[in-house]
Amino acid sequence: MSERPFDIVLFGATGFTGKLVAEYLAKEAKGRDVKWAIAGRNPVKLEAIRRDLARSDTTLLDLPLRTAESHDVASLDELVPQAKVVCTTVGPYSKYGIELVRACARHGTSYCDLTGEPPFVRRSADECNEEATKNKARIVHCAGYDSIPSDLGTLLARDHAGEDLAWAKVFVGKVKGAISGGTIASMLGIMELAKSDREVRKLLFDPHGLDPVRGDADRDPFEDDQRSVRFDKDIGRWTAPFVMATINTRVVRRSHAILKAENDKGYGPSFRYNEAMSFAKGPAGLLSATAVVAAVGAFMAATAIGPARAALERTVLPAPGEGPSRASIESGFFEMHVLARTESGRMIRGRVAGDKDPGYGGTAIMLAESAMCLAKDEASLPQRWGILTPATGMGMQLVKRLRAAGMTLEAHDA
Repeated sequence: MSERPFDIVLFGATGFTGKLVAEYLAKEAKGRDVKWAIAGRNPVKLEAIRRDLARSDTTLLDLPLRTAESHDVASLDELVPQAKVVCTTVGPYSKYGIELVRACARHGTSYCDLTGEPPFVRRSADECNEEATKNKARIVHCAGYDSIPSDLGTLLARDHAGEDLAWAKVFVGKVKGAISGGTIASMLGIMELAKSDREVRKLLFDPHGLDPVRGDADRDPFEDDQRSVRFDKDIGRWTAPFVMATINTRVVRRSHAILKAENDKGYGPSFRYNEAMSFAKGPAGLLSATAVVAAVGAFMAATAIGPARAALERTVLPAPGEGPSRASIESGFFEMHVLARTESGRMIRGRVAGDKDPGYGGTAIMLAESAMCLAKDEASLPQRWGILTPATGMGMQLVKRLRAAGMTLEAHDA
Protein backbone atom coordinates (compact mmCIF):
# COMPACT_ATOMS: atom_id res chain seq x y z
CA MET A 1 0.00 0.00 0.00
CA SER A 2 3.05 2.28 -0.17
CA GLU A 3 1.76 3.98 -3.34
CA ARG A 4 -1.36 5.30 -1.64
CA PRO A 5 -1.35 9.08 -1.20
CA PHE A 6 -2.57 9.04 2.41
CA ASP A 7 -1.70 7.04 5.47
CA ILE A 8 -5.01 7.97 7.09
CA VAL A 9 -8.31 9.39 5.90
CA LEU A 10 -10.50 10.58 8.77
CA PHE A 11 -14.12 10.08 7.72
CA GLY A 12 -16.63 12.12 9.70
CA ALA A 13 -14.29 14.94 10.67
CA THR A 14 -17.13 17.46 11.00
CA GLY A 15 -18.89 15.65 13.88
CA PHE A 16 -18.10 16.41 17.52
CA THR A 17 -15.82 13.45 18.15
CA GLY A 18 -14.47 13.64 14.61
CA LYS A 19 -13.25 17.18 15.32
CA LEU A 20 -11.43 15.96 18.43
CA VAL A 21 -9.73 13.22 16.42
CA ALA A 22 -8.79 15.76 13.74
CA GLU A 23 -7.29 18.07 16.36
CA TYR A 24 -5.24 15.21 17.79
CA LEU A 25 -3.97 14.18 14.36
CA ALA A 26 -3.16 17.81 13.55
CA LYS A 27 -0.98 17.96 16.64
CA GLU A 28 0.64 14.53 16.41
CA ALA A 29 0.78 13.55 12.73
CA LYS A 30 3.22 16.19 11.52
CA GLY A 31 6.10 15.04 13.68
CA ARG A 32 5.46 11.40 12.86
CA ASP A 33 5.49 11.72 9.07
CA VAL A 34 1.81 10.80 8.83
CA LYS A 35 0.08 11.89 5.63
CA TRP A 36 -3.61 12.40 6.26
CA ALA A 37 -6.80 13.91 4.93
CA ILE A 38 -10.27 14.63 6.23
CA ALA A 39 -13.42 13.42 4.53
CA GLY A 40 -17.17 13.78 4.84
CA ARG A 41 -20.25 14.53 2.83
CA ASN A 42 -20.31 18.33 3.21
CA PRO A 43 -17.39 20.21 1.61
CA VAL A 44 -18.38 23.51 3.25
CA LYS A 45 -18.20 22.00 6.73
CA LEU A 46 -14.92 20.27 5.87
CA GLU A 47 -13.44 23.58 4.80
CA ALA A 48 -14.56 25.14 8.09
CA ILE A 49 -12.84 22.37 10.05
CA ARG A 50 -9.66 22.89 8.04
CA ARG A 51 -9.70 26.61 8.82
CA ASP A 52 -10.17 25.88 12.51
CA LEU A 53 -7.23 23.47 12.51
CA ALA A 54 -5.05 25.98 10.66
CA ARG A 55 -5.39 28.54 13.44
CA SER A 56 -2.67 26.72 15.34
CA ASP A 57 -0.69 25.59 12.28
CA THR A 58 -1.04 27.47 8.99
CA THR A 59 0.40 24.55 7.01
CA LEU A 60 -2.92 22.80 7.65
CA LEU A 61 -4.55 25.18 5.18
CA ASP A 62 -3.25 22.65 2.66
CA LEU A 63 -4.79 19.65 4.46
CA PRO A 64 -6.47 17.59 1.73
CA LEU A 65 -10.27 17.34 1.75
CA ARG A 66 -12.30 14.53 0.24
CA THR A 67 -16.06 14.13 -0.09
CA ALA A 68 -17.97 10.87 0.18
CA GLU A 69 -21.30 9.67 1.54
CA SER A 70 -21.93 6.64 3.73
CA HIS A 71 -24.51 5.07 1.39
CA ASP A 72 -22.90 6.13 -1.89
CA VAL A 73 -20.83 3.10 -2.88
CA ALA A 74 -19.21 4.84 -5.84
CA SER A 75 -17.95 7.69 -3.67
CA LEU A 76 -16.58 5.23 -1.11
CA ASP A 77 -14.88 3.22 -3.86
CA GLU A 78 -13.16 6.42 -4.93
CA LEU A 79 -12.17 7.43 -1.39
CA VAL A 80 -11.05 4.19 0.22
CA PRO A 81 -8.19 3.18 -2.16
CA GLN A 82 -6.49 6.52 -1.47
CA ALA A 83 -5.65 5.54 2.12
CA LYS A 84 -3.80 2.86 4.01
CA VAL A 85 -6.33 3.32 6.82
CA VAL A 86 -9.80 4.81 7.03
CA CYS A 87 -10.66 6.04 10.52
CA THR A 88 -14.37 6.72 10.88
CA THR A 89 -16.49 8.46 13.50
CA VAL A 90 -19.71 8.35 11.46
CA GLY A 91 -22.40 6.64 13.49
CA PRO A 92 -24.68 5.09 14.44
CA TYR A 93 -22.68 2.47 12.59
CA SER A 94 -25.62 0.12 12.15
CA LYS A 95 -27.19 2.88 10.07
CA TYR A 96 -24.18 4.41 8.34
CA GLY A 97 -21.26 2.00 8.60
CA ILE A 98 -21.55 -1.22 6.63
CA GLU A 99 -20.85 0.12 3.11
CA LEU A 100 -17.58 1.67 4.31
CA VAL A 101 -16.50 -1.63 5.88
CA ARG A 102 -17.35 -3.44 2.66
CA ALA A 103 -15.32 -0.93 0.64
CA CYS A 104 -12.31 -1.28 2.94
CA ALA A 105 -12.49 -5.08 2.74
CA ARG A 106 -12.83 -4.87 -1.04
CA HIS A 107 -9.84 -2.58 -1.52
CA GLY A 108 -7.52 -4.01 1.14
CA THR A 109 -7.68 -0.84 3.23
CA SER A 110 -7.39 -1.11 6.99
CA TYR A 111 -10.09 0.48 9.12
CA CYS A 112 -10.87 1.55 12.68
CA ASP A 113 -13.97 2.95 14.34
CA LEU A 114 -15.47 3.65 17.75
CA THR A 115 -18.66 1.63 17.46
CA GLY A 116 -20.23 0.06 20.51
CA GLU A 117 -22.98 -1.74 18.57
CA PRO A 118 -22.93 -5.57 18.74
CA PRO A 119 -25.34 -6.04 15.80
CA PHE A 120 -23.09 -3.96 13.55
CA VAL A 121 -19.94 -5.85 14.54
CA ARG A 122 -21.73 -9.16 14.01
CA ARG A 123 -22.92 -8.10 10.56
CA SER A 124 -19.48 -6.83 9.63
CA ALA A 125 -17.88 -10.12 10.68
CA ASP A 126 -20.45 -12.24 8.85
CA GLU A 127 -20.38 -10.26 5.62
CA CYS A 128 -16.83 -8.93 5.35
CA ASN A 129 -14.36 -11.16 7.19
CA GLU A 130 -13.56 -13.44 4.28
CA GLU A 131 -12.89 -10.63 1.79
CA ALA A 132 -10.97 -8.52 4.32
CA THR A 133 -8.75 -11.49 5.15
CA LYS A 134 -8.15 -12.27 1.48
CA ASN A 135 -7.21 -8.66 0.71
CA LYS A 136 -5.16 -8.21 3.91
CA ALA A 137 -7.28 -5.47 5.46
CA ARG A 138 -7.33 -5.13 9.23
CA ILE A 139 -10.87 -4.09 10.16
CA VAL A 140 -10.74 -3.05 13.82
CA HIS A 141 -14.03 -2.18 15.48
CA CYS A 142 -14.51 -0.73 18.99
CA ALA A 143 -11.26 1.27 19.08
CA GLY A 144 -12.37 3.85 21.65
CA TYR A 145 -13.40 3.74 25.29
CA ASP A 146 -15.54 0.89 24.03
CA SER A 147 -13.60 -1.42 24.10
CA ILE A 148 -9.86 -0.67 24.21
CA PRO A 149 -9.42 -0.52 28.02
CA SER A 150 -11.16 -3.88 28.52
CA ASP A 151 -9.53 -5.56 25.53
CA LEU A 152 -5.97 -4.35 26.05
CA GLY A 153 -6.24 -4.65 29.84
CA THR A 154 -6.98 -8.36 29.46
CA LEU A 155 -4.26 -8.83 26.83
CA LEU A 156 -1.76 -7.11 29.12
CA ALA A 157 -2.70 -9.35 32.06
CA ARG A 158 -2.07 -12.45 29.92
CA ASP A 159 1.18 -11.02 28.59
CA HIS A 160 2.45 -10.27 32.10
CA ALA A 161 1.36 -13.64 33.47
CA GLY A 162 3.22 -15.56 30.80
CA GLU A 163 0.88 -18.49 31.37
CA ASP A 164 -2.73 -19.45 30.73
CA LEU A 165 -5.46 -17.46 32.44
CA ALA A 166 -8.42 -19.18 34.07
CA TRP A 167 -10.44 -15.99 34.12
CA ALA A 168 -10.26 -12.21 34.04
CA LYS A 169 -12.56 -9.49 35.31
CA VAL A 170 -12.45 -5.78 34.58
CA PHE A 171 -13.98 -3.30 37.00
CA VAL A 172 -14.82 0.30 36.18
CA GLY A 173 -13.36 2.46 38.94
CA LYS A 174 -13.22 6.23 39.20
CA VAL A 175 -14.67 7.94 36.17
CA LYS A 176 -15.70 11.47 35.28
CA GLY A 177 -17.23 12.08 31.90
CA ALA A 178 -20.38 12.46 29.86
CA ILE A 179 -21.94 9.84 27.65
CA SER A 180 -21.80 11.03 24.06
CA GLY A 181 -24.76 11.88 21.88
CA GLY A 182 -23.57 9.31 19.37
CA THR A 183 -23.47 6.60 22.03
CA ILE A 184 -26.99 7.51 23.14
CA ALA A 185 -28.22 7.38 19.54
CA SER A 186 -26.58 3.98 19.05
CA MET A 187 -28.08 2.58 22.25
CA LEU A 188 -31.55 3.81 21.38
CA GLY A 189 -31.23 2.44 17.87
CA ILE A 190 -30.25 -1.00 19.15
CA MET A 191 -33.12 -1.02 21.63
CA GLU A 192 -35.56 -0.10 18.87
CA LEU A 193 -34.18 -2.80 16.58
CA ALA A 194 -34.35 -5.42 19.33
CA LYS A 195 -38.07 -4.78 19.79
CA SER A 196 -38.86 -6.05 16.31
CA ASP A 197 -35.96 -8.39 15.50
CA ARG A 198 -35.74 -11.66 17.40
CA GLU A 199 -32.24 -12.38 16.08
CA VAL A 200 -30.96 -9.08 17.47
CA ARG A 201 -32.46 -9.94 20.86
CA LYS A 202 -30.76 -13.34 20.79
CA LEU A 203 -27.46 -11.71 19.85
CA LEU A 204 -27.62 -9.17 22.66
CA PHE A 205 -28.25 -11.90 25.25
CA ASP A 206 -25.55 -14.22 23.89
CA PRO A 207 -22.29 -13.79 25.88
CA HIS A 208 -20.37 -15.15 22.88
CA GLY A 209 -22.43 -13.40 20.25
CA LEU A 210 -19.38 -11.82 18.58
CA ASP A 211 -17.19 -14.93 18.53
CA PRO A 212 -16.04 -15.82 15.01
CA VAL A 213 -18.28 -18.90 15.11
CA ARG A 214 -21.36 -18.56 17.28
CA GLY A 215 -22.34 -21.58 19.35
CA ASP A 216 -18.80 -22.95 19.73
CA ALA A 217 -18.39 -21.84 23.36
CA ASP A 218 -20.10 -23.58 26.26
CA ARG A 219 -22.42 -21.37 28.30
CA ASP A 220 -20.88 -20.54 31.68
CA PRO A 221 -22.76 -18.64 34.42
CA PHE A 222 -19.50 -16.75 35.12
CA GLU A 223 -20.01 -14.96 31.79
CA ASP A 224 -23.70 -14.10 32.12
CA ASP A 225 -24.33 -10.35 31.98
CA GLN A 226 -24.66 -8.85 35.44
CA ARG A 227 -28.19 -7.55 36.00
CA SER A 228 -28.19 -6.61 39.67
CA VAL A 229 -26.07 -5.52 42.62
CA ARG A 230 -23.49 -8.11 43.69
CA PHE A 231 -20.70 -8.35 46.22
CA ASP A 232 -17.60 -9.58 44.43
CA LYS A 233 -15.51 -11.66 46.83
CA ASP A 234 -12.42 -11.51 44.63
CA ILE A 235 -12.10 -7.74 45.05
CA GLY A 236 -14.10 -7.35 48.24
CA ARG A 237 -16.37 -4.66 46.80
CA TRP A 238 -19.95 -4.08 45.79
CA THR A 239 -20.52 -4.10 42.05
CA ALA A 240 -23.23 -3.02 39.62
CA PRO A 241 -23.82 -3.64 35.91
CA PHE A 242 -21.75 -1.51 33.54
CA VAL A 243 -23.85 -0.23 30.68
CA MET A 244 -21.10 -0.81 28.10
CA ALA A 245 -20.30 -4.35 29.28
CA THR A 246 -22.67 -5.65 26.60
CA ILE A 247 -20.09 -4.71 23.96
CA ASN A 248 -16.85 -4.83 25.97
CA THR A 249 -17.30 -8.40 27.18
CA ARG A 250 -18.13 -9.63 23.68
CA VAL A 251 -15.06 -7.92 22.23
CA VAL A 252 -12.72 -9.49 24.81
CA ARG A 253 -14.28 -12.90 24.19
CA ARG A 254 -13.92 -12.41 20.44
CA SER A 255 -10.23 -11.65 20.97
CA HIS A 256 -9.86 -14.86 22.97
CA ALA A 257 -11.76 -16.86 20.34
CA ILE A 258 -9.64 -15.50 17.47
CA LEU A 259 -6.45 -16.40 19.33
CA LYS A 260 -7.82 -19.78 20.37
CA ALA A 261 -8.59 -20.64 16.74
CA GLU A 262 -4.90 -20.07 15.98
CA ASN A 263 -3.18 -21.76 18.94
CA ASP A 264 -5.97 -23.85 20.53
CA LYS A 265 -5.69 -21.94 23.82
CA GLY A 266 -6.18 -18.21 23.39
CA TYR A 267 -5.83 -16.61 26.80
CA GLY A 268 -6.30 -20.06 28.35
CA PRO A 269 -8.07 -23.29 27.35
CA SER A 270 -10.92 -22.60 29.80
CA PHE A 271 -10.68 -18.80 29.90
CA ARG A 272 -13.74 -16.83 31.05
CA TYR A 273 -14.33 -13.08 31.21
CA ASN A 274 -16.73 -10.55 32.69
CA GLU A 275 -16.86 -6.93 33.88
CA ALA A 276 -18.81 -4.56 36.10
CA MET A 277 -18.68 -1.24 37.91
CA SER A 278 -17.08 -1.37 41.37
CA PHE A 279 -17.86 0.58 44.52
CA ALA A 280 -16.76 0.59 48.15
CA LYS A 281 -17.12 -2.54 50.30
CA GLY A 282 -19.36 -1.09 53.04
CA PRO A 283 -22.91 0.30 53.21
CA ALA A 284 -21.94 3.33 51.13
CA GLY A 285 -20.80 1.05 48.32
CA LEU A 286 -24.01 -0.95 48.48
CA LEU A 287 -26.03 2.26 48.31
CA SER A 288 -24.06 3.57 45.32
CA ALA A 289 -24.35 0.28 43.43
CA THR A 290 -28.08 0.14 44.13
CA ALA A 291 -28.51 3.70 42.89
CA VAL A 292 -26.76 2.85 39.62
CA VAL A 293 -28.98 -0.18 39.05
CA ALA A 294 -32.08 1.90 39.76
CA ALA A 295 -30.96 4.71 37.44
CA VAL A 296 -30.16 2.36 34.57
CA GLY A 297 -33.46 0.56 35.06
CA ALA A 298 -35.38 3.83 35.04
CA PHE A 299 -33.59 4.96 31.88
CA MET A 300 -34.32 1.70 30.07
CA ALA A 301 -37.96 1.82 31.11
CA ALA A 302 -38.37 5.44 30.04
CA THR A 303 -36.77 4.92 26.64
CA ALA A 304 -39.07 1.96 25.99
CA ILE A 305 -42.09 4.27 26.18
CA GLY A 306 -42.49 6.43 23.09
CA PRO A 307 -43.61 9.74 24.67
CA ALA A 308 -41.13 9.45 27.55
CA ARG A 309 -38.31 8.71 25.14
CA ALA A 310 -39.25 11.66 22.95
CA ALA A 311 -39.28 13.94 25.97
CA LEU A 312 -35.84 12.73 27.05
CA GLU A 313 -34.45 13.28 23.57
CA ARG A 314 -35.85 16.82 23.48
CA THR A 315 -34.82 17.95 26.94
CA VAL A 316 -32.08 15.82 28.51
CA LEU A 317 -30.17 13.55 26.17
CA PRO A 318 -27.39 14.97 23.97
CA ALA A 319 -28.03 14.68 20.25
CA PRO A 320 -25.52 13.07 17.88
CA GLY A 321 -22.81 15.62 17.16
CA GLU A 322 -23.25 17.37 20.50
CA GLY A 323 -20.80 17.18 23.36
CA PRO A 324 -19.48 18.80 26.52
CA SER A 325 -17.32 21.89 26.85
CA ARG A 326 -13.58 21.71 26.27
CA ALA A 327 -13.02 22.31 29.98
CA SER A 328 -15.22 19.34 30.85
CA ILE A 329 -13.34 17.10 28.44
CA GLU A 330 -9.97 18.13 29.83
CA SER A 331 -11.05 17.72 33.46
CA GLY A 332 -12.47 14.23 32.91
CA PHE A 333 -10.72 10.96 33.72
CA PHE A 334 -11.26 7.22 33.91
CA GLU A 335 -9.67 4.10 35.34
CA MET A 336 -10.45 0.44 34.89
CA HIS A 337 -9.02 -2.29 37.08
CA VAL A 338 -8.15 -5.77 35.85
CA LEU A 339 -8.10 -8.84 38.06
CA ALA A 340 -7.07 -12.16 36.54
CA ARG A 341 -6.29 -15.63 37.86
CA THR A 342 -3.91 -17.97 36.09
CA GLU A 343 -4.49 -21.70 35.77
CA SER A 344 -1.75 -22.21 38.37
CA GLY A 345 -3.48 -19.92 40.87
CA ARG A 346 -1.45 -16.70 40.54
CA MET A 347 -3.44 -13.48 40.78
CA ILE A 348 -2.64 -10.67 38.36
CA ARG A 349 -3.77 -7.08 38.79
CA GLY A 350 -3.82 -4.44 36.10
CA ARG A 351 -4.94 -0.90 35.49
CA VAL A 352 -5.91 1.10 32.41
CA ALA A 353 -6.44 4.82 32.99
CA GLY A 354 -6.57 8.15 31.21
CA ASP A 355 -6.74 11.80 32.22
CA LYS A 356 -9.51 13.00 29.90
CA ASP A 357 -13.25 12.45 29.57
CA PRO A 358 -13.36 8.81 28.40
CA GLY A 359 -16.16 9.19 25.86
CA TYR A 360 -14.62 12.21 24.12
CA GLY A 361 -11.02 13.16 24.86
CA GLY A 362 -9.97 9.63 25.80
CA THR A 363 -11.75 8.06 22.87
CA ALA A 364 -10.24 10.59 20.43
CA ILE A 365 -6.74 9.66 21.59
CA MET A 366 -7.41 5.92 21.43
CA LEU A 367 -8.99 6.08 17.98
CA ALA A 368 -6.33 8.37 16.49
CA GLU A 369 -3.49 6.27 17.91
CA SER A 370 -5.19 3.15 16.54
CA ALA A 371 -5.30 4.71 13.08
CA MET A 372 -1.62 5.67 13.24
CA CYS A 373 -0.73 2.24 14.57
CA LEU A 374 -2.46 0.51 11.66
CA ALA A 375 -0.95 2.92 9.13
CA LYS A 376 2.65 3.18 10.34
CA ASP A 377 3.46 0.09 12.40
CA GLU A 378 2.86 -2.71 9.91
CA ALA A 379 6.10 -4.54 10.74
CA SER A 380 5.20 -4.66 14.45
CA LEU A 381 1.56 -5.70 14.13
CA PRO A 382 0.17 -9.22 14.52
CA GLN A 383 0.18 -10.90 11.14
CA ARG A 384 -3.54 -11.45 10.87
CA TRP A 385 -6.29 -9.75 8.91
CA GLY A 386 -10.06 -9.70 8.72
CA ILE A 387 -12.61 -8.44 11.24
CA LEU A 388 -10.44 -7.98 14.31
CA THR A 389 -10.38 -6.41 17.76
CA PRO A 390 -7.88 -3.93 19.18
CA ALA A 391 -6.05 -6.79 20.92
CA THR A 392 -5.91 -9.08 17.88
CA GLY A 393 -5.41 -6.37 15.25
CA MET A 394 -2.77 -4.25 17.01
CA GLY A 395 -1.98 -5.93 20.30
CA MET A 396 1.03 -4.85 22.32
CA GLN A 397 2.05 -2.31 19.68
CA LEU A 398 -1.04 -0.27 20.51
CA VAL A 399 -0.23 -0.63 24.22
CA LYS A 400 3.13 1.02 23.51
CA ARG A 401 1.51 3.84 21.56
CA LEU A 402 -1.11 4.59 24.19
CA ARG A 403 1.51 4.64 26.93
CA ALA A 404 3.52 7.13 24.87
CA ALA A 405 0.33 9.19 24.49
CA GLY A 406 0.03 9.49 28.27
CA MET A 407 -2.35 6.69 29.17
CA THR A 408 -1.60 4.20 31.94
CA LEU A 409 -1.62 0.52 30.98
CA GLU A 410 0.00 -1.77 33.53
CA ALA A 411 -0.13 -5.26 34.99
CA HIS A 412 1.66 -6.90 37.92
CA ASP A 413 1.39 -9.82 40.31
CA ALA A 414 -1.15 -9.18 43.05
